Amino acid sequence: MASDAQIVVRPGGPDDVAAVLALLDGATRWLVAQGRTAQWGSEPHSTDPRRVAQARRWAAGGGLHLAERAGKPVGALVVGEAMPYVPPAAEPELYINLLVTDRAHAGSGIGSRLLAYAEVIARERGLGLLRVDCYAGDDRALVRYYERHGFVATEPFIVELSGRGWPGQLLERRLTGSGQPTVSSR
Repeated sequence: MASDAQIVVRPGGPDDVAAVLALLDGATRWLVAQGRTAQWGSEPHSTDPRRVAQARRWAAGGGLHLAERAGKPVGALVVGEAMPYVPPAAEPELYINLLVTDRAHAGSGIGSRLLAYAEVIARERGLGLLRVDCYAGDDRALVRYYERHGFVATEPFIVELSGRGWPGQLLERRLTGSGQPTVSSR
């Protein structure tokens, strides 16, 4: 597989809404194929007006960043304010609202590269805390993914969706020292 050195991270914008929705649709197809529909359901994000509007807000809000390989979007990161369903941080933070990668490139370091990019953004802003929330159901595989990247699970939560509880986990990562990961951007 290609190394993450071939991944370029760039700021996203309104022209990238279709790319973000395509990445989300691909991830949903993969989850469905794995029998994991409790995380995002089984319908494409691109056909859900609420999800399309969310992608447009992300693209217009200044927190969208795309990972590209050979000019093709292979991942997306959105950073911004904490979600309303999680407890507020006791200090200034950078919150990861979305991390999604192209499943065709699974295992090639795209997610790791985007998380490193989020760390760079936080450090540039003088912030010492990164937080993210994720789906905590099934086998908690997503929670373990973030833990492998230095995040610590803090508070579990439940979001009521269509009469069922969606299990979530809040995680945080403290940024210490002055070293910054090297992230290629343009």
